Amino acid sequence: MKKLAVVTGANRGLGLSLVDEFSESGWDVIAIARSPRPENTGADPHDVVTVRQDVRSDVAAGLLEVLNGRPVDLLINNAAQGAPHGELGSIPPAGILNSVDVNVAGPLRLVQFLLPNLLAAPDSIIINMTSRLGSLAAQANGDFSHLSTSYAYKISKAAQNMLTVSLAQDLQGRVRCWAVHPGKLATDLGQADASKDPRTAARQLRELVESGVRTSPRFCSLGEQDLPW
Repeated sequence: MKKLAVVTGANRGLGLSLVDEFSESGWDVIAIARSPRPENTGADPHDVVTVRQDVRSDVAAGLLEVLNGRPVDLLINNAAQGAPHGELGSIPPAGILNSVDVNVAGPLRLVQFLLPNLLAAPDSIIINMTSRLGSLAAQANGDFSHLSTSYAYKISKAAQNMLTVSLAQDLQGRVRCWAVHPGKLATDLGQADASKDPRTAARQLRELVESGVRTSPRFCSLGEQDLPW
């Protein structure tokens, strides 16, 4: 039986590239998205099943039906929410809470729901697609002080990294847990100077997954050295 990957935020950008990369490389994929998957993406439709689901909500029965008790070898929590950069006095707390709901509580909901399936696989991995901007060490050092990044994005990604560490400690020896910075992607959420093709990041992530690296937790940057937490 083929290995099974579950990918959230799968209807565009990196998520869509991940679905195509893994399905074209012999994996079965469950693509979770709030909106329908675009047509003619290149992936074999027999290898991809799409489930309509907002990660801010409790997991729907549709995912349970598609899984049908099958082990999950890989969960990629890719769905992400940012917010526009603003001056301190104009930052809406509701925007921060929404980003935390998508970027932190969303992955937690999926892990809780899929945990029996992840534990049923012989060597499963949870990947939280994060950002270098979530590194407390780098931010405290001022490495990214020149970037106009929103409070909501930085706070939620730092919290997501802590979720990764907490999951790794709780699931030590059973499920590997990684925080992965894909690089400066040319997507809607990317910085103005971003140029990395999401398809390149998707290929690098698949190669990392298939490399057999055992470290957990891990905060890695695709194609570069690991990042400080």
